Amino acid sequence: MMALRPLAIAFVRFSGVGAVATAVHFGVLTLLVEAQMAAPLAASLAGFVSGALVAYVMNYYLTFGSDLPHRHTLWRFLVVALVGMLLNMALMAIMLNLAGAHYLFAQVMATAVVLLWNFLMNLVWTFRGTAHAAR
Repeated sequence: MMALRPLAIAFVRFSGVGAVATAVHFGVLTLLVEAQMAAPLAASLAGFVSGALVAYVMNYYLTFGSDLPHRHTLWRFLVVALVGMLLNMALMAIMLNLAGAHYLFAQVMATAVVLLWNFLMNLVWTFRGTAHAAR
């Protein structure tokens, strides 16, 4: 298991990448909703997919400094992202439909939960054994 300091550094890197990916996610979400091009749930899905693509590339090179081939990491990343997307959609649906929350508040809450899921799974499974993740 990683020592606490390298784990904290990896989380900070991951969070920075996540901030960029989240900005993409929220940008697509807001654009689609406010331009009345999609309902909040569909717009959230489009934003999630856009942000996930940005996150993969940045995490592969910047966060984990992966030296593993993409054929090894990409499918794992996609599995983690798919579960994260389903978690995001479920949380959004619950907060929008059952709690009546505003779509941006619901997205902030869902994003916090998905951030933790994604970090842990990418650390211990997707990029396990890569240059930075191994330290």
